[in-house]
Amino acid sequence: MRSLPTILKTELLAKSDWFQIEALHLEFSNGQQRIYERLRGSGYQSVIVVAQPDPDHVLLVREYAVGVEQRVLGLPKGGVDGDETPEQAANRELMEEVGLRANRVRELGLLTLAPGHLCHSCRVVLAEDLQPCAAEGDEPEPLEVIHVPLAQLPALVASGELQEARAIAALFMALSRSDRHLVRSDEAASRSPF
Repeated sequence: MRSLPTILKTELLAKSDWFQIEALHLEFSNGQQRIYERLRGSGYQSVIVVAQPDPDHVLLVREYAVGVEQRVLGLPKGGVDGDETPEQAANRELMEEVGLRANRVRELGLLTLAPGHLCHSCRVVLAEDLQPCAAEGDEPEPLEVIHVPLAQLPALVASGELQEARAIAALFMALSRSDRHLVRSDEAASRSPF
């Protein structure tokens, strides 16, 4: 395996409360030099939650996403506060966004987001054995919660209704660790919860 490039210099190009834009001057093992820019976070940690009310369904949420200026379908997600574990943060986000808490939570792994440009990752947490338990969150409006059969997920992705990459990857991670398989059935694919 090749060695990592040598960082010759790092420059801070811009900074906000949430992000820093850096230029990294790199030298690769073959002597080539390049300047790469990256968006560096402020140490913010986050979770994305695959909440399954039963083995055949998952809870999706529809919320406004300012980056694309539209309402998007995805999974409950949010930041890890203070000394919280990813599992504790996932349960808190579930209570705030969906009005449920999980009796069983487990971390499934880590997703990196555009690692060629961003220094951000997100922990994927599976939440099962759900029960009602609401908490006040920081959402500006209630999220639309949609109870979706697992068999409909391929059709939602194929139609473009579910297009958030983190959600699709997190669902794949959760389903690859279960005995449930996403076999498309024409009957399930033709019904839509929307």
